[in-house]
Amino acid sequence: MTLRGRLLLAQAPLALALVLVGVTAVATLARLGHAGQDILQDNYRSVLAMQRVMGLLGDMDSAALFLLAGERQRGLEQQARQQPVLEAELRVQETNITEPGEAESTRRLSQAWARYQKEYATFLALEDGEAGRARYFSVLLPAFWETKDAAATVLNLNQDAMVRKSESLRAQSQRVNTLMVTAVLAAFLVGLFASTSLIHRALRPVSVLSQAVRRLGQGDLEARAVVAGSDEIAQLGRDFNAMAEHLQQYRQSSLGELLQAQAASQAAIDSLPDPVMVFGAGGALLNVNRAAEDVLRLSLETGGGALGRVAPEVREVLERVRTHVQGGKGAYQPRGYEEAVRVTAPDGDRWLLPRGSPVYGESGEVVGATAILQDVTRLRRFDELKNDLVATVAHEFRTPLTSLRMAIHLCAEEVVGPVTEKQADLLMAAREDCNRLQGIVDDLLDLSRIQSGRLVLNLRKLPSEDLVEGALGVHRTAAEERGVRLSHEVVPGAEEVEVDAERMQLVLSNLVGNGIRHTPEGGEVSVRVSREGATVRFEVKDTGEGIPPEEQARIFEKFYQAPGAPAGGAGLGLSIAQEVVQAHGGELGVQSTPGQGSTFWFTVPG
Repeated sequence: MTLRGRLLLAQAPLALALVLVGVTAVATLARLGHAGQDILQDNYRSVLAMQRVMGLLGDMDSAALFLLAGERQRGLEQQARQQPVLEAELRVQETNITEPGEAESTRRLSQAWARYQKEYATFLALEDGEAGRARYFSVLLPAFWETKDAAATVLNLNQDAMVRKSESLRAQSQRVNTLMVTAVLAAFLVGLFASTSLIHRALRPVSVLSQAVRRLGQGDLEARAVVAGSDEIAQLGRDFNAMAEHLQQYRQSSLGELLQAQAASQAAIDSLPDPVMVFGAGGALLNVNRAAEDVLRLSLETGGGALGRVAPEVREVLERVRTHVQGGKGAYQPRGYEEAVRVTAPDGDRWLLPRGSPVYGESGEVVGATAILQDVTRLRRFDELKNDLVATVAHEFRTPLTSLRMAIHLCAEEVVGPVTEKQADLLMAAREDCNRLQGIVDDLLDLSRIQSGRLVLNLRKLPSEDLVEGALGVHRTAAEERGVRLSHEVVPGAEEVEVDAERMQLVLSNLVGNGIRHTPEGGEVSVRVSREGATVRFEVKDTGEGIPPEEQARIFEKFYQAPGAPAGGAGLGLSIAQEVVQAHGGELGVQSTPGQGSTFWFTVPG
């Protein structure tokens, strides 16, 4: 039998005891429930009917007194209203006879009620007041008391039966409680004893295996577990013995192989042309390759002060990469060539781009970090040449583009002669394309100035409300045309920011404009300003279609346009906004779920 079968068999006595106790409890509780239900069904309805009969008899007697007092109309109305209800309650009692003697009492009540009805009818037929009073006191009132006594007899009979049955039910409940406690204790003790015995027998081989494991852990590689049988524990014992045998052989023959594998891995990282550094969990430098020793002048022989010999800017970059990776944020990926750090080497300056990867332990936790400084000297030079070319071309475009715009404007305004309606449409389309091209050229020049470091920020304290109102005001007309609501909120504590007003207006306007373009009719674009420590956080939230996760990592790249984005731009708006925010010392990011809108946020010094 397998171990699982043995353990299941060991639990069978407890399960059987539980089933027996459950069946006994269900049957007993069902019997008690029926007993309580019988009390309500047999007696409570009769008690309720007799209480109503006695009350209605009193109302009919009051009606007779109204007749004697001269209020004949009121008395007749009350008598006519109470009599049908009383007869209905009597019929209920006649159909609910459950106790010994109740049938005779009910019959006596019916006879007394018949006499009372007869005498009441005779009383109602009398016109003379004196004769009515004499008839009431001599005949009707005794008939009333006789009927009421008969109802009280039926009431007392059912109330006594309810008390008697309640006492019987209480005694039965006490007996059931005693029986249940006894059954539970007996079932628990028997099941526990049987289960404990079976489990002990099933797990006895585990103690043998545990002792062998303990000896192996203490270094006794000759320890073996002798477990008979064919179940899982026996198989585990055989596997343990095979493992112990292999460990014994491994200790005898693997030391040289380990040293050879270590040398091979060190030779592998030494062959990499880029500096490679491995950090431990506490931040200590564990290993470097030959390129790191040559370029950065690192050496493990200096101990904990190995990073103290590198240039401060390189040390800052390595600490940033290590902190990012060991902080649980995953691999470190640079945003662009602008993160490259310059290092002076014998053969000339080099630009090294940092990257980082986590080193995971056996249980999945981060136990270290690997940092690689990729040599991007040539690539960075190519990127600079590309940016210079783009800036030069954009600058050269400005003069002919201005002339072209002026010429189109003069033709459209019919300064040089009349134009037909078709010609006017073509000129208007050409004017819009020129304006769009002018915007692209301006974006390219702004991006070139930012990347070249020629962007000078005019920082000053400004009210956050003015920045937000200015950005929203530019787009109110476009929002009204698309049916999009604009709103904003400035949280107390974030009323002022220290920014370049013109550049920050550009960032906010770009984000608000993007939100309006991607929000359908009836949607909303809201701006919220709040404080986060020493910074102020701006959030631009829309209710548009959202951004897929695979696109969110690329929307800040230069010239990138997401699939389905409105045509007309060059894909530079978000890239420029990111550069401006980073120039202020802040961060720009996005949070979005497809179908639920997007929230673009950035932080600036408060």
